[in-house]
Amino acid sequence: MKNIEVSKIIDPIPVSDGAGVKLKRSIGVEPDYFDPFLMLDEFGSENKDDYIGGFPPHPHRGIETVTYMLKGEFEHEDSTGAKGKMKSGDVQWMKTGSGIIHSEMPAMSEGRLHGFQLWINMPAKLKMSKPNYIYIDANKMHIHKDNDKQVKVIAGKFENSEGPVKGHNVEPIYFDIELKKDKNFNFELSPSHNSFIYLIDGEIKIGDQNHNKVKDSTLILLTKGEMLQISALTKTKFLLISGKPIGEQIARGGPFVMNTKAEVLQAVEDYHNGTFVK
Repeated sequence: MKNIEVSKIIDPIPVSDGAGVKLKRSIGVEPDYFDPFLMLDEFGSENKDDYIGGFPPHPHRGIETVTYMLKGEFEHEDSTGAKGKMKSGDVQWMKTGSGIIHSEMPAMSEGRLHGFQLWINMPAKLKMSKPNYIYIDANKMHIHKDNDKQVKVIAGKFENSEGPVKGHNVEPIYFDIELKKDKNFNFELSPSHNSFIYLIDGEIKIGDQNHNKVKDSTLILLTKGEMLQISALTKTKFLLISGKPIGEQIARGGPFVMNTKAEVLQAVEDYHNGTFVK
């Protein structure tokens, strides 16, 4: 069984998005695209000025957005009529398909806000499908616990805990893992998948080969293989995310990700002439 090792260690860069929300962005900058993953942002601050502007109404087409709230609250509203509040620990998995206009605004005026948004590409055959959602309430999330670790399962399966995202075309794995100091996390991944770790807190060692020190808010791209072995050098928390590559050409245009430039221009035209939401 081929061991999975570190391919590249990347420090996210600070960016601003929405109405001035401060973020740390990794995928979407470096690397530009890690098929099927288009973007990964970490948002988090104790300072309300870093997040209070939120993300006012904006469109998407051709992608999935996965928002995971670790701390704080966001209010969501969109063009399908859906609305609700995301609380600490909740997940919103949105398939934008043919087009959706939505807003995500902080439902708090002080305190800590912390979470992630991941963009996943959709294959050509699904890009114009009907938008839909999977909501995962924190108190309904399947969690594996033992003496060494805790694994929250958003997608995929760990031991007897399985996430609610099933039958997905990229066969995603999305775990939130807390590992005690000097303990190990071992997991078998598909050798065809692209996989990465986002270290949130602590320090870890990955695989058998020596690699540079990895500590806090760091993206770690992994080699393809079958057995992932992680050792916690301190008490640590990290995301493990993996998915099957789609293998199609992509064309980006801000919130639209299609297969050709012409399709992106069509999305822009649809948005401006009022025919975007089907």
